[in-house]
Amino acid sequence: MIPFRNRVVVDADACPVKAEIAETVRSCGATALLVSSYAHHLVGEPSVDVVTVDSSDQSADLYIANAMKRTDVLVTGDYGLAAIGLARGAAVLTPRGRQITEADIDGLLAQRHLSAKMRRGGARTKGPRAFTDEDRGRFRQKLTFLLGGMQENSNR
Repeated sequence: MIPFRNRVVVDADACPVKAEIAETVRSCGATALLVSSYAHHLVGEPSVDVVTVDSSDQSADLYIANAMKRTDVLVTGDYGLAAIGLARGAAVLTPRGRQITEADIDGLLAQRHLSAKMRRGGARTKGPRAFTDEDRGRFRQKLTFLLGGMQENSNR
């Protein structure tokens, strides 16, 4: 049985869809927890709490890993943190609206490892493509679906 999802936990340092998250949680009757380092100034608002952690390398990830529950939706582009979220039973969504599942995570982690190995060896790898309004729309639709706000039209 799929648990009722009522909170969105966000790896907020580099998250481009914070406004969409705030609007969506309010419309679905859920809440959000944005976790970021002191280097990023975020302000809480109705239904959105902000936690600021120190700026050491993995502080936000450790906070999120300890705060996450089975009924959460985790928003992150970090595949290592995504793996932790999946292990905790959370639904995991990238800022581009891709839901990461148990079936995906091993391949994504292997790809991340290979890319890092190539970069250490001096190779250049491509960065992500430009973020688009279509990405924002896909994200909002998928988050609304995960929070139980509507039926999903496609499984992108």
